[in-house]
Amino acid sequence: MRPAGPDPFAAFGLPGVPGTDAFWAAVTTPLAVPDGDGWATLFLRRGARAASIVFESWSDPVPLRRWGDTDCWYAEVRMPERLRVTYQFQVGDEVYADPCNPAGAGGDRSLAATPDAPAQPHWPPVGAADVLPLPSTRLRWASERLGGRRTVRVHPVGGGGPLVLLLDGDDWLYLHPAAAAFDSAFGCGEMPPVTLVFLPARDREGEFGCRPALWEAVRDELLPLVAGSGVRADPGRTVVAGQSLGGLSALYAALEFPELVSLVACQSASLWWTPDAADRADPLGGPVGGTLAARLRARPDLSGLRIAFDVGEHETRMLPHCALVETLAEQAGATVRVSRSASGHDSAGWRHALLRDVAWALG
Repeated sequence: MRPAGPDPFAAFGLPGVPGTDAFWAAVTTPLAVPDGDGWATLFLRRGARAASIVFESWSDPVPLRRWGDTDCWYAEVRMPERLRVTYQFQVGDEVYADPCNPAGAGGDRSLAATPDAPAQPHWPPVGAADVLPLPSTRLRWASERLGGRRTVRVHPVGGGGPLVLLLDGDDWLYLHPAAAAFDSAFGCGEMPPVTLVFLPARDREGEFGCRPALWEAVRDELLPLVAGSGVRADPGRTVVAGQSLGGLSALYAALEFPELVSLVACQSASLWWTPDAADRADPLGGPVGGTLAARLRARPDLSGLRIAFDVGEHETRMLPHCALVETLAEQAGATVRVSRSASGHDSAGWRHALLRDVAWALG
């Protein structure tokens, strides 16, 4: 039965009667129309059970409303200007990608972008059913310092060149096709030849805090393993790229292991981190800039360091921490690039900065 009242979908240009096969055949969501200084964005889901939209860090879950007694569920979400966000549908304990959205990340996530969000031309669209190809070079790393075994993939771009260590490497293998994106950027002349090393994390909080074990293991175990793999690489110009806690760890490595790391690309780095942050009710409520700001106030000589900082413009609580560390790093002599992405704390925004900032770091 069609409910009384105006059709909420007409403003978005959807034809047909909501809930009919003809209606669903024409649906590709989300759809956005201007709404003041932002966008009214329509999400649709076909099903029998109630569901919610779960966004990656940007918003609380949004429940979907049912259109009459049809199988059509919808939500109109107001989004700010310049936003790209990852989301899922949740039904009970199950989460899955939006079947009406061709842009995905991994098998159970979808990507939404407001019409004014900058394009990300090198990242191919990935549907929920797509299986991403993996780099053919696979290294088995059994680390004595870190414990356990992990699989490290290596991909030469343009024949190989300076090493690019991608922290949280499994995300860049299985959620976002970084190898394909770097290949595309190289083919367009926007990226020099590089050798990508996808470094997976086993214990993010333990490994990515400001502690030496990870970087000792990279220096003494992983890099010799890569050197012996037969893949062309130049470890003398190593870029470390990390996001969130990975961004914190990348900058820590540049400060404490300058002979190993002199080029850094960090997005939304967790620069609020202190050793006791996890014990606080509000981890971001501690000293601005955290441990690394305190380290930078000692004014180490960072004249040989190039750091690209990026953070989502919608990460309002992260911005003071990042801004202070950016300023202190530049005052210590580092060559610094600062930018803000059209996102929240979300790899959907980080991936554009990843390509741009790695290319900048290599000059």
